[in-house]
Amino acid sequence: MHAARLAWYIGGGCPPGGLRTYPGCRDPRPPSRSVPVSLPGGIYFAGESGAWTGGMAFYDPQLPGLAAARAYLVTVDQFTDIAAQEMYRPAGDTTDLIPATDAAIDAAVADGRATLGPGRYETLVCPGSRCGVPMLTFTAPVPASAVRCRPPAPIYLGMIARGLRESHGWPTGRIADYLACRPGVADGWSPEAVTALVVEALAAG
Repeated sequence: MHAARLAWYIGGGCPPGGLRTYPGCRDPRPPSRSVPVSLPGGIYFAGESGAWTGGMAFYDPQLPGLAAARAYLVTVDQFTDIAAQEMYRPAGDTTDLIPATDAAIDAAVADGRATLGPGRYETLVCPGSRCGVPMLTFTAPVPASAVRCRPPAPIYLGMIARGLRESHGWPTGRIADYLACRPGVADGWSPEAVTALVVEALAAG
């Protein structure tokens, strides 16, 4: 949800506090549009982030409630390049991924879900559309109920908090309450600790 975070995928480089340098997209133009959206389901944290340490955020449409998200209008080529970076493909290694992504997009729009591979962020989900344009996101191949959730790193959770404020305009209390209930966060963070982190993250800008 944080526009600056997406900008590192598009323009390349290493975000402040991160452990990974991104090659960026072949087309470095910023998204032509972005809007806040609410998707059916929720997010959970699991695995080990190579960029931030701690659990990674995944979207699970089977979770109850609504997931706060942000929709960015990018090109298919940019979407493919972002996918390649999430899959830890070498820079420019998208030749075989482009037709696979095109086919997966068609399948996800038709069936709601498609698979590009067995790894994290290699499952493509279409939770709906906005203004006639399908909304697409990558997530894990398994739901939250099938994994052991893990708390995210403070810097990662703080970035999500700033993204919620930036995209949805939520007040501090609502952001803290929302994050504190997410599987993975609830397993390792007290509500008081989440509130303190959110206050600090928002103050830092």
